[in-house]
Amino acid sequence: MANITMKELLEAGVHFGHQTKRWNPKMKEFIFGERNGIYIIDLQKTLKMFKEASKFVQDLASEGKIVLFVGTKRQAQDAIAEEATRATMFYVNQRWLGGLLTNWVTVQKSVKRLKELDDMATDGRYELLPKKEVIKLERERKHLQANLAGIKNMARLPDAIFVIDSNKEQIAVREARKLGIPVVAVVDTNCDPSEVDYVIPGNDDALRAIRLFASKISDSIVEGSQMATEKQSAELAATAAYGSQGPQAAPAGEEHAAEASGEDISMEDVLGGGTKKAPAAAQEVADEVPQVESQTF
Repeated sequence: MANITMKELLEAGVHFGHQTKRWNPKMKEFIFGERNGIYIIDLQKTLKMFKEASKFVQDLASEGKIVLFVGTKRQAQDAIAEEATRATMFYVNQRWLGGLLTNWVTVQKSVKRLKELDDMATDGRYELLPKKEVIKLERERKHLQANLAGIKNMARLPDAIFVIDSNKEQIAVREARKLGIPVVAVVDTNCDPSEVDYVIPGNDDALRAIRLFASKISDSIVEGSQMATEKQSAELAATAAYGSQGPQAAPAGEEHAAEASGEDISMEDVLGGGTKKAPAAAQEVADEVPQVESQTF
């Protein structure tokens, strides 16, 4: 399973949340404290919850399931496209079209139109058309390409979505929940974790933090796909050599090795002085105020 270390989280600035005045009280359990008006996220919980999310996507990939990467904010666009492509999965990194999941049949019509225009551009049909018509078709193709390039070859709905910033991608999260599709998301201190199935508490604005999470999730998917391939090869070899012999147990130790690699580091030791722990008073306020309206940049 793809492993992540406390050092990597710190270097990427994953522990920096939003300003204390821009928080969601539902995130209080993932907040370690406050420093200079900024909430500090508890990286011990981030490590633990990332491991659960990583195991989930790895298991999906090992079963040949589809994970859709979603991140349309400027900092996330390149990382989402690159890591989804590396994992041979699909992505949305420009704009989430409303109804992309809940109105899948209509979206497929747009995808079909994009493929048709791509064919026209490559098989010489453009040369038979007037220049003005070609310009119009190219403009349409460019628009469709921007929004649908990452899902052009996705033949069915995904089995899970991985989201950077559940606030920014609120429409995607709601559509997935409506259809019962699990949501794995990087959740900052201004987000609502109750909308996400696999919460990864962390900074969703820093480029390095986004790249770190996207690359590690991609690693998990790649490893899951490799496990599926190795399992098929082993089963074929076993069938050829031993006939109908029962399946052999998977090699032990990998899961324990991953667990052993987890770091038991105190947040106080890591951050040093100057960080105020989340006071009980703040929690009482959070209990009194059921929901503070989230803000986004």
